[in-house]
Amino acid sequence: MRPAGTVAEQVAEQYLAGRGLKLITRNYSCRFGEIDLVMEHAGECVFVEVRHRSDVRHGTPAATVSRAKQQKILKCARHYLARIAHSDNTPCRIDVVGITGVLDNPQIDWIRNAISA
Repeated sequence: MRPAGTVAEQVAEQYLAGRGLKLITRNYSCRFGEIDLVMEHAGECVFVEVRHRSDVRHGTPAATVSRAKQQKILKCARHYLARIAHSDNTPCRIDVVGITGVLDNPQIDWIRNAISA
């Protein structure tokens, strides 16, 4: 059995691919942390944080992305751009995909530009 986080990332990847985004890499990690998905859309690099909750009694999945986590994602994205994309001028954004419910029939909330510098 696969961990729920891995399955949630696969659900998010399929959802975004169905909307025209192309996967570059999964689980990019560096000393600052990890980015769940790195994708490309219309020439823009899209960093994606995936969050899953079985229900929203204690808040939405997106609400669980703390300020500290946002800072880690920003640092990791900058690292990716400098080391992998070899450019700080690459257009990019950071999205959050919130997944609620059971993973075989989830509710998906895609928030574009959810985190900004």
